[in-house]
Amino acid sequence: MSDSEKLPRIAVLGGTGDLGGGLALRWVMAGYEVIIGSRSPEKAQQMAAELNAREPANPVRGLTNAEAAMAADVVVMTVPFANHQSTLESIRAAVQGKIFVDVTVPLVPPKVGTVQLPEGGCASVRAQNFLGENVRVVSAYQNVAAAHLNDLHHDPECDVLVCGNDKDACAVVIALTGAAGMQGWHAGPIANAVVAEAMTSVLITLNRRYKIDGAGFRITGMPQA
Repeated sequence: MSDSEKLPRIAVLGGTGDLGGGLALRWVMAGYEVIIGSRSPEKAQQMAAELNAREPANPVRGLTNAEAAMAADVVVMTVPFANHQSTLESIRAAVQGKIFVDVTVPLVPPKVGTVQLPEGGCASVRAQNFLGENVRVVSAYQNVAAAHLNDLHHDPECDVLVCGNDKDACAVVIALTGAAGMQGWHAGPIANAVVAEAMTSVLITLNRRYKIDGAGFRITGMPQA
């Protein structure tokens, strides 16, 4: 593989959680170099050791969120909404000039099945406004069931809406989505991320009401080649 074809190095911030860990697992097994970020370096190193036990092609490292963001080409943030702003503040300098994927969903316990969008429209728009125009913020993965990601024998059964103002950055994230075993769709500018963020509460409601183990959605009607 030439230098121009090298896979991007990915940092997964909040990578010790179920969703972040599931995405990291999928990318590690697809041949990407992954760095686990956490507020606790010990937890990050523990998760890295668990992933390394699967004998990936590239060794996984565990660092603080800021260190992981600094060392990566693409930074993926999978922290709870309560930690959204504080994490952005801690990694703002480290993500300048990079692709930043915001997976945050503005869930407000205990009513996580009710859509409660934050001031400013949605979490991803707030991230773009805070990080600045030099950071290419992309919204993705809010509607994927973590349990499905962590089972490599299970089809995640969920398409991914990819929203961002930079088309090239969205293309990179769509490629990452394919590597993780899902179909990504460029769904427009970062403002459109409000749909994916709101959809999560709807899916949680469906899971509860119909006893579904991780509801997802598919885009239908695509013309066949």
